[in-house]
Amino acid sequence: MTPLKNDRFLRALQRQPVDMTPVWMMRQAGRYLPEYRETRNRAGDFLTLCQTPELACEVTLQPLARFPLDAAILFSDILTIPDAMGLGLYFSEGEGPCFEKPVRTKASINNLCVPDPNEALRYVMDAVSLIRRELDGQVPLIGFSGSPWTLATYMVEGGTTKTFSHVKGLMFEQPQTMHTLLDTLAQAVTAYLNAQIAAGAQAVMIFDTWGGVLTTRDYLDFSLHYMQQIVENLTREYDGQPVPVILFTKDGNEWLENIAATGCDAVGLDWKLPIGTARARIGDKVALQGNMDPCVLYASKERIRDEVATILASFGGGNGHIFNLGHGIHPQVDPEHVGAFIEAVHTLSRAYHAPI
Repeated sequence: MTPLKNDRFLRALQRQPVDMTPVWMMRQAGRYLPEYRETRNRAGDFLTLCQTPELACEVTLQPLARFPLDAAILFSDILTIPDAMGLGLYFSEGEGPCFEKPVRTKASINNLCVPDPNEALRYVMDAVSLIRRELDGQVPLIGFSGSPWTLATYMVEGGTTKTFSHVKGLMFEQPQTMHTLLDTLAQAVTAYLNAQIAAGAQAVMIFDTWGGVLTTRDYLDFSLHYMQQIVENLTREYDGQPVPVILFTKDGNEWLENIAATGCDAVGLDWKLPIGTARARIGDKVALQGNMDPCVLYASKERIRDEVATILASFGGGNGHIFNLGHGIHPQVDPEHVGAFIEAVHTLSRAYHAPI
């Protein structure tokens, strides 16, 4: 593979010195870019876009053509695994993802099988290989998956939810059945991420979007336990290079110490906790990724720069910070504001790093 021209993202994940704080954005390839919307229209629908490696590669690279980002992230969806399990994923306009066959019984859960990622999810691996080749060493490529709890939430609910009544009802009434589902998903996520690494992903991230809806007891038992199981079974070195892993639980600030203790390399932060506070709690154990409120990007370029300065000052000097939003970028954001954000991170962060 081509040597990396810009490795500051990977260096920061390993808490090594960098010349400036690296930056990328969750959902950086997405609807805020007019070129993405054009490609999406050509694809015809979102699933076709995800399942066509050439198109997934095209949209993955689009933000890098506009902005000096320090990493690319695979364009895909977190629900590829349950779709490969035969649940019939589809997207309903205005409603988000839905499943034709939600799983809500012990029998339906026991019938689930771990999909072979190199067969049922071959299109993802082909996209990873193609993106890695087209990047040509420009920046590292991040692979990803949803967490077992987050995947289970969609699979049991049959789509998006505000109450989590079906999935929590199953968890409370039939905890062993829920553990069976989560263990199957942990095996599937492990195989899926390891296949992405073999195909060319240089770091991986696990998105635990819905872990924050749980109590501490249930988060530790039904979410974090299975993320730790995945971390322990991931390929952590490939082709002679470390493969760092990032864990991100939205609304998970209460459990930062527990997340850091899983053996991950970095903890992703939402925007609700000052990053300096998070660093004081766990920053000597892991790198930190975050954590600007995505809605700041609706503000003026001057206000964006001020917020970047505040977060950099909160983290302070030293290594182990990857700048990101506290969640995904919103579709209505002006791309020029994104450019101002990235420029501010790179410019202002140099003062916090010694020349290398």
